[in-house]
Amino acid sequence: MNEIKDFFSTAEAAKILRVSRIAVFKRIRSGEITAMKVGRNYVISKEEITKALGLALGEKSKERIDRTVRRAIKQYGETFRKLGKE
Repeated sequence: MNEIKDFFSTAEAAKILRVSRIAVFKRIRSGEITAMKVGRNYVISKEEITKALGLALGEKSKERIDRTVRRAIKQYGETFRKLGKE
């Protein structure tokens, strides 16, 4: 029976992400992956795994994209308008 889990261990996350457990711990420490500590172990939510796989955008990614778009519009807004008219 296939059971869909809401949380994964670091070993399971490493297997899904196709990286080592050490790489998962480094991503947790750097804040790239948000995890909860349960006893001596970490658990990672299904949403965090999805974000790490690049299948969903996290809030940090959305903010970074918004900043980049605003900067591009500020620098190249007139050029974008001219290109839009063609």
